[in-house]
Amino acid sequence: MTNKSVIQTDNAPKAIGTYSQAVKAGDTVYLSGQIPLDPATMELVPGDIEVQIRQVFANLRAVCEASGGTIQDIVKLNIFLTDMGHFATVNEVMATVFEDPYPARAAIGVAALPKGAEVEMDGVMVLR
Repeated sequence: MTNKSVIQTDNAPKAIGTYSQAVKAGDTVYLSGQIPLDPATMELVPGDIEVQIRQVFANLRAVCEASGGTIQDIVKLNIFLTDMGHFATVNEVMATVFEDPYPARAAIGVAALPKGAEVEMDGVMVLR
């Protein structure tokens, strides 16, 4: 694919495996999963689940901006939680991050996430 490019920013955590922070193909950007890592230390941010969710959104925002868009350009968001009891907190934080119309979304309960994180999100954005 000749119109494929890799997105990388120091404002989001570096990849901890064999993947890119995002890949742009045409007007579509595929955002890799972000966990609540501090980009400066590459450690999980301390704090409760709300702090962790906010950090994940901050990481996604940084990659969206490095892609030439904004977090509002996300059209599909996948949320992975090790405890579905945090679903309401995700909704509360998400309401402060996104404006209507909200992206399509899935929330998936998982047994574990990298580095012991409690939340991970990935998504797809379409540049305007």
